[in-house]
Amino acid sequence: MEPRYYPPGWIEAVGWFSLSVAFASALVILIDVFVLGYRQKMWIMNLVYPITALYWGPVTVWFYFRHGRRTSQPVIERHGMPDSDKLPQWNVLSKAVSHCGAGCTLGDIGAEWLVYSFALTIAGKALYADFALDFAFAWLPGIVFQYFTIVPMRDVGRIKGVWAAIKADTLSILAFQLGLFLGMWIYQDVIFSPGLPKTTASYWMLMQLAMILGFFTAMPVNAWLIRIGWKEKM
Repeated sequence: MEPRYYPPGWIEAVGWFSLSVAFASALVILIDVFVLGYRQKMWIMNLVYPITALYWGPVTVWFYFRHGRRTSQPVIERHGMPDSDKLPQWNVLSKAVSHCGAGCTLGDIGAEWLVYSFALTIAGKALYADFALDFAFAWLPGIVFQYFTIVPMRDVGRIKGVWAAIKADTLSILAFQLGLFLGMWIYQDVIFSPGLPKTTASYWMLMQLAMILGFFTAMPVNAWLIRIGWKEKM
């Protein structure tokens, strides 16, 4: 088993605070969507927003109530659908990246615990196994999330929808994961070498920060994908 760096108590306390705020943020959105009835016109967004809150925390809550709730069924019935061409580019890009980010988040969480549970390593390092499985596990849910966005917007069949989702999200997922992996490498191999245990809150707090970095590295790619028509404006 690889040696691990065990963080001091204050870092763990900050980690637990960060995770608690993130889970509370996701819960606020889930209540608004499923209890108060503000379900999104595009149903996959009912999952994207709370999953995004797992790493963006209160920022997602602000974005959801300021912009995301505007595309819920009750608000659309009262005010009509907003014109995506009139929205600021950062708004459109944030929604686009959140799709692949949500898939990546679910895949990464599953992959990380799989690496931990089976003590997997590549070239003797668990971090390299994390990289390999994170990407593999992130790709499939990312494509699924994109599929349920593209198919209703383009009204295409299943085969064309799958191919369109692969084209739309593969490069986006790659860009997101590259930022995430850079963040993971910094906190696992540079700052807290030889790596934090996955059973600590500190590990997952820093994973949140790495995912935020991935969010930003995916933005230029998503702008290009939207510009060439491989990805839809939302």
